[in-house]
Formats: sequence, C-alpha cells, structure tokens
Amino acid sequence: MGSRATVDLNADLGEEVTDDAALLAVVTSANVACGYHAGTPAIMRAVCAEAAARGVSVGAQVSYDDRENFGRVARDVPREVLREQVADQVGTLAELARAAGTSVRYVKPHGALYHRVIADEEQAAAVLAGSGDLPVLGMPGRLLELALAAGRPVWHEGFPDRAYGADGRLVPRGAPGAVLEDATAISTAAVGMAGRVDSLCLHGDTPGAVAHAHAVRAALSAAGWSLRGL
Repeated sequence: MGSRATVDLNADLGEEVTDDAALLAVVTSANVACGYHAGTPAIMRAVCAEAAARGVSVGAQVSYDDRENFGRVARDVPREVLREQVADQVGTLAELARAAGTSVRYVKPHGALYHRVIADEEQAAAVLAGSGDLPVLGMPGRLLELALAAGRPVWHEGFPDRAYGADGRLVPRGAPGAVLEDATAISTAAVGMAGRVDSLCLHGDTPGAVAHAHAVRAALSAAGWSLRGL
C-alpha cells in the first residue's frame, strides 16, 4: 500500500448520547461537539482530557445553533453570523483542549451544516473564515475546494456505517437502509474505503457504536492498515 498504509478512524463525541470513554479507547480522532448541537463545557473538557491521555487527536465539530434538532435541520444563517458562530465554537473547544493538555487539530462541520457546505459556497466560506487556519475534514465539495484554494490542509472522509446514493452523497437518514447496523457489513465497507480516504467516520450515536468501532479497527488491522490520528 505504500504511503496509504495508514488511515484515521474518527467518531463524533461529546454529544451526550454515547459512551465517549469506550470510543476513545478505539478511535484515533475525536470530533468533539462544541455546544451548539450538543455538549457542555464540562463534557468537552472531559473528552479532551481522555483524548489527551490516549493520544487521540481532537477536532472541532461545528454546527448550526440548533440543539433542539441536534443540528440536523438546515438553517439559512447569514454568512457573518455563521462565521461568528463557528469562531465561537472553535474558540471554546480550543481553550478547553489547551487546559486538558491537547489542542484542536482540525475542523469538521456537523449534521445539516456538513451537507450544506458540500454545495453552498457562502456557508462553506463562513465555516472557513470562522475556523482560522485549521485543517478541514469532510467529503468532496465546495468546503474542501475552498480550503485547498486557501492553502489549508484537507482530509477526505468516508462513512462505512452509512449508505451512499448514486450522486456520491450519503443517503438521507430517514430513508430505508441509510444507516448500516451489521458489524460485518460495516467492517467490510471500512476496509474497502480505506485506500480512498484519509479518515473513516463511525457515528457514535448509533446502537452498537462501540462494538462497531472495535470490529472496524480489527478488520483494518487484519487488512494491513495502521491507524493514526489526524
């Protein structure tokens, strides 16, 4: 595999719906909720401390300001407002990460914002403007294109526990079969994706998330991949 013999395994943490400590024992990068869709300063601090202790990379998972809908409903937020919201989230997590002995190494949008910035240039630009010079994790689209144009590192992400449509995007969560729940199927998908992406994401809010993460990590190791954080 040459230079592609390493891959990252990430999960969304600090969302108050999963076993953060158990996932941090398996993943190599943690997308930490920054309070706008989920999370609190105490939870962020705890996740960062555990990540630091385990050598797991910390990323800021920024979202629309919408705890009621877990950040999964698209919002039409003015560019400057969104920029300030992203900056607030990144700044909050960065301060807590520093106190825990680590740092924020990348930014990744969450939920509806993640999908919006694939095609929406204005909102993608707002996310970039609010996140300083952090590397960007995401799927191909405007956000990564604009980041590359600005000279920022980008990392491509794949989702082995989600179904993809013909357009290359994720099948909407409400559609039948959108979320994979069989550990073997997820592990097979992960190994198949590993050579095409920099990081594999496992959703921490799905049933069996910890078991899936262990299965994926074991399958990747068996296939000759080394895991390394972003």
